[in-house]
Amino acid sequence: MKDAEGAAQKVTNSPALEKVARAGFAVSGILHLLVGSVAIRLAMGGQGKADVSGAVAQLASQPGGPLLLWSSFAACVALALWQASNAIFDFERQPEKKKLGNKLRAAGLAVVYAGLAGTFASFATGSGKDESRSTSDFTATLMQAPGGMALLLAIGAAVAIAGTVFAVRGFQQSFIKYLRMPSSHQARSAVKVLGVAGYAAKGVALLLVGVLIIVAAITARPEQSTGLDGGLKALREQPYGVYLLAAVGAGLVCYGIFMMVRAKLAKM
Repeated sequence: MKDAEGAAQKVTNSPALEKVARAGFAVSGILHLLVGSVAIRLAMGGQGKADVSGAVAQLASQPGGPLLLWSSFAACVALALWQASNAIFDFERQPEKKKLGNKLRAAGLAVVYAGLAGTFASFATGSGKDESRSTSDFTATLMQAPGGMALLLAIGAAVAIAGTVFAVRGFQQSFIKYLRMPSSHQARSAVKVLGVAGYAAKGVALLLVGVLIIVAAITARPEQSTGLDGGLKALREQPYGVYLLAAVGAGLVCYGIFMMVRAKLAKM
């Protein structure tokens, strides 16, 4: 058993996997940059799908789209494996409470990047689905299940809380501890600004998604749960919504750039 564990650690800590895993951060950055640019376009009266499925569809439509999709798939799988390895093998010498928190965080990130990998694979094989419709269908399915309404409320609250935590992390600049900051003062300042703006915008986006899930559960209208795209478009309809949407879009662009920078600076 120990031999198998050692072999697994050796593979997941290999320099080759690290390089591909770092590319996973860059892929996430590109997706956020695309979503942010669509959000800004929506604020200016344009059209588009401001969510992951829309961003992946944009990549698929580029020259060499299949290669882009499969390369992104590989990078996200590598990063998911890396985070799963952290959840299983790392943080053992930390205090129990801190160890549990870090392990859960790594496990959550592993699930997120595995999900992104699945999205890339589905679009690469031609079976990709609209994220808004998938979210509504998932909500409708849960509503029909025993205890589904309570579970939906819990999921919505969890997503909304995650958004709040994300924003707080940004303003507290706690993301810095996961980076090897550059020596240049100007470069460090730029990374901090990108991180604060990006985490705040990402937090708002998650909060919107969580609120829509809660509203759908309370009103028993699954079509209200439309994911990130629906949340951003709902924000546009509020007083001063176009300005708020533009600000969130700009923040998501900052987060995208931050994640691409993180591909180089991340502590692995």
